[in-house]
Amino acid sequence: MLTHLQLKDLVIVDQAELDFSAGLTALTGETGAGKSIVVDALLLIAGGRGGGDIVRQGAERAEVAASFSSLPPAATAWLEEQSIEHDDDIIVRRVIGIDGRSRAYVNGQLVPLQQLREFADFLLEIHGQQEFQHLVKRGAQRDMLDEHIDAALGAKVADIYGRYRDCRRDYDALKAAANNRESRLDLLRYQLAELKAEVTTVAAIEELFLEQKRISAKGRLSAAASNALTAIYDADEGSAHDLLAKATASLRTVAEADPHLAAPGQMLSEATILVHEAAEALRHYLDTLDVDPARQEEIERHAAALEGLARKHRQDVLDLPAQLLKTEAELSALDNAEMSLAELERQLSALEADYTQAAQVLTKARQRAAEVLGKRITELMQTLGMAGGQFAVSVVPDAAEPGPHGIDSIEFLVSANPGQPLKSLAKVASGGELSRISLAVQVAAAAKSGSLCMVFDEVDSGIGGGIAEIVGRQLRELGNVSQALCVTHLAQVAAQAHSQFRVIKQTDGKATRTAVKVLSPADRVDEIARMLGGIDVTEQARAHAREMLGSVVGKEPVKAVPPKAAAPTGPKSAEAAASAPKATVAPKEAPAPKGAAAAKTVPAAKPAAAAKTVPAAKPAPAAKPVASAKSAVASSATAPADRAATTPKKRAKGR
Repeated sequence: MLTHLQLKDLVIVDQAELDFSAGLTALTGETGAGKSIVVDALLLIAGGRGGGDIVRQGAERAEVAASFSSLPPAATAWLEEQSIEHDDDIIVRRVIGIDGRSRAYVNGQLVPLQQLREFADFLLEIHGQQEFQHLVKRGAQRDMLDEHIDAALGAKVADIYGRYRDCRRDYDALKAAANNRESRLDLLRYQLAELKAEVTTVAAIEELFLEQKRISAKGRLSAAASNALTAIYDADEGSAHDLLAKATASLRTVAEADPHLAAPGQMLSEATILVHEAAEALRHYLDTLDVDPARQEEIERHAAALEGLARKHRQDVLDLPAQLLKTEAELSALDNAEMSLAELERQLSALEADYTQAAQVLTKARQRAAEVLGKRITELMQTLGMAGGQFAVSVVPDAAEPGPHGIDSIEFLVSANPGQPLKSLAKVASGGELSRISLAVQVAAAAKSGSLCMVFDEVDSGIGGGIAEIVGRQLRELGNVSQALCVTHLAQVAAQAHSQFRVIKQTDGKATRTAVKVLSPADRVDEIARMLGGIDVTEQARAHAREMLGSVVGKEPVKAVPPKAAAPTGPKSAEAAASAPKATVAPKEAPAPKGAAAAKTVPAAKPAAAAKTVPAAKPAPAAKPVASAKSAVASSATAPADRAATTPKKRAKGR
């Protein structure tokens, strides 16, 4: 569940912090105020791409941080695989520089963007205004259906298909080689004879080239060894051995006079012995340099042959022993090609049988899930302004080539009006119908994704009236089982929310300022009234707003309503309500003094004159900036209002 969101220097926001709770949260405000910036921030958290153009003018980088709690098992498993420490809470952070470079962190640990996308799939599900475009894709339809069956069934089919594919590849390769068997056998026998004639072991090849190197440098090596031998032993006068012998003899004659000379004498004696041994070693080395010319010629020939084979096989000389083994293996396989082909055919037949059986089990599970899902979505369609409409999921086994997802052809079918036959969703549904069907699919799948934060960016566009209220109820139903965030322009939808934020944008011609306010119950009345009434908020609009909010709270389970305080009975009841602590759900209006009750019962359809008898409540001009201790005011020098040009591309994701 998303608990906290922090924005810094993002588009037209210099700093903002929002705390989220469970249930449905509505984000409202005037068109162009920047409501969808929150959605864009969550898209960045979900691994969406963002360039330097999303950095607020005058800043060096944009930062977005989101806190999540009550992590689903898949998310905790991913964290353990990545060795990221957590305590069932996580902080995801994105930093994007003005140069477009991006970094992502999970609990302070740097992670690649692709890994962030994988992790975010367990936390967020973002639905944009064009979500229906994803809904009509056959692959997405299959994935939505498979969420309602045991995942192990699909995994088993994919595993068997992977083994079948590998076996099929080996079989096809061996069969193709068998078609040219005789010519290939001749070539392999020739190559094997060449390799066996020259190639031995890696150690022997290394020794051969070392010996070749010694022979090539024979003159220089002989001269160096001879000079060293002369200096230490063979010189007629002044050799190292003679000088050491004289020094040793001199000390030996006086060693009895002073014991301190015994140690130097011993060392000189040992040095004399070492020089003698070195001289013997040099004589032996000089003898080994006298190589037989025939041996020298063979070494040169062998080295040249190995280098030629390495070029022929396009390998390093030391890789030739491995090439020899590979050639022997291929030759043996071709010699036994008929037996190998027969074994591979047996394996293919067994895998095909296993695949067919597993795919049939998967088909039956999908057909059962399709029946349940079709009935559920059909029921939801009746409440979304498509009375008499039907929804079905077609699962038809296809005789085509097997694949990792089974043998089924899956398609969503819909009949939006009574009496019309079921047809492909992509062909018969309008954009408004598709958006409502998409919402119905998400409601039907809500039980499968209770740990996700589901974000809806104006998916209620194109509808109004009673349908808008029904859509709001469905979103609220989603909020009862899964956290939901909805950006909306509709008062009917906002009234259904458990909590509400308002986004305001202000400008003085030089700087643009954006504020996000958490609305109290009294503030929600004014905001809903603004959404209903337009520029001038009348008391009649407020009365309608109170009625809408009151009807929602009246239907809410007792556990979802904050504890009631003593109902005020005096004229100060309005002030008390305005100063009450923030609540998740707007409570019912407290009893009002005589006269004030009239404002509560004035129908919206009555003439404006009826409102004259209503005492004026404290006005809340829509033009006045709204301040909030929870919100942070954002500013930039020249940030454009058009979010499409300044926000990252959205990633549509369907469940």
